[in-house]
Order: sequence, then structure tokens, then C-alpha cells
Amino acid sequence: MKNKIWGILLILCLLGISSTYSAAFAANLKERFKARLPIIKVLKQKHIVGENNKGFLEFITNKKEKKDVVDAENSDRGKVYASIAKREGTTMEVVGVHRAAQIEKKADPGEWLQDARGRWYQKR
Repeated sequence: MKNKIWGILLILCLLGISSTYSAAFAANLKERFKARLPIIKVLKQKHIVGENNKGFLEFITNKKEKKDVVDAENSDRGKVYASIAKREGTTMEVVGVHRAAQIEKKADPGEWLQDARGRWYQKR
């Protein structure tokens, strides 16, 4: 009985650490997204990147300006999509497609977007 109680306490402790870690991780992700946003906005305004139909940034020209920023953004988006997919019992791809639809609605006129068929267009 004593071992069972200690086991339950250990599990509760680990869950507490996990949720604390998750909250800290989420806060860190949020800060990284926020820090990259001005750079990404400029890249979109210069028509260097657009939003693809999977919820990720994609270069639409041969110019790979700030590739490190784009790669970091896509990596973090992938982490978020994977986390949501796990929680919702779906796939990361499904989450990305849903996010792409949300991004499309909020995109500024002139931004490049990719439709479901893979064709690029500028939002009007």
C-alpha cells in the first residue's frame, strides 16, 4: 500500500513538472514567434515568402533572404501543429491545413498564398 501511494505521488509530481515545462515551453515559443514577426512581415511585403496550403512559410522567389528566420518559424509551427494534433487525436498535416485556412483569412492584401491545388495567388 505504501509503495502504491509513493507511485501515485511520483506520477503526480511528474505531471506537475510536465505541465510546468509545457507552460514554459509555450511561453518561449510565443516569444520566438513574436520576435520573428516583424522580419516575416517584411519578407511578405517584399514578396519573398508566402503562406503555403499546409500552414507553413515558403519561399516564392529564388531569393532566400533570412532563410534562418523562415526555417525557425516553420520549425516552431511544426512543433505547435504536432502538439495540437496529439491533443486533438488527429495528424499534424490536418492541423496545418486548418491553420492555412485561418492564415488566409487574416492575410493582408498583396500577400502570396497557396490554394488547395498548390497554385500561388496574391490576396486581393
